[in-house]
Amino acid sequence: MLNSYSSADKVLLAVDCIIFGFDNEGLKILLIKRDFEPEKGKWSLIGGFLKRDEVLDAAAIRILNTYTGLNDIYMEQLYAYSEIDRDPVERTISVSYFALINIENHNAELIKNYHAEWFPINDAPNLIFDHNEMVQNAIKRLRYKTSVKPIGFELLPEKFTMRQLLELYEAILSKELDKRNFISKINSLEILNKLDEKDMQSSRKGSYLYTFNKEKYEEKLLNDFVLNL
Repeated sequence: MLNSYSSADKVLLAVDCIIFGFDNEGLKILLIKRDFEPEKGKWSLIGGFLKRDEVLDAAAIRILNTYTGLNDIYMEQLYAYSEIDRDPVERTISVSYFALINIENHNAELIKNYHAEWFPINDAPNLIFDHNEMVQNAIKRLRYKTSVKPIGFELLPEKFTMRQLLELYEAILSKELDKRNFISKINSLEILNKLDEKDMQSSRKGSYLYTFNKEKYEEKLLNDFVLNL
């Protein structure tokens, strides 16, 4: 049995993170400019290699924290990429994750030190290896999940307006939504707390602020509800 292990091929296992963020300008993705070969000076997803003493989720958490300074980030494992020649240096299998963060909350200085930069999702540069494919698959997954479940609150500030929530969903789904229908569906889920505070910058009368009720959301998930946007 030991001989079977010693004679087996050894490959590297990488974790690549598609980090989505949202601000007043729309949905964005965090990319890094590589400072080593191969493809030095080109744009890449943020990633790293799995260590001997960690599982994949732990590796993704470590990588996300290293580059953003954030913990407790919403993330989800996507796909494994195993094309033989995907990395010209070593035989490397990559497992992709997508993560959602509020751009205002990340450590801007930390990102700057790593030569990372936010790009609008529709205006991102060409990426190395198969990272473009990873991004497209992550966008498809995010759009699907957003169309059936209310996710993405991690992209918003703690207090937000209904307009901000609508704009977030429109940015993710890349289409215009009927405002009344959207508000009606969101309100029917009863997963928001309406505050007595108003955002006075949005209009003369102001717009009521809301917070996300995580407990009610988790209760809804147990009932397997569908949003159908």
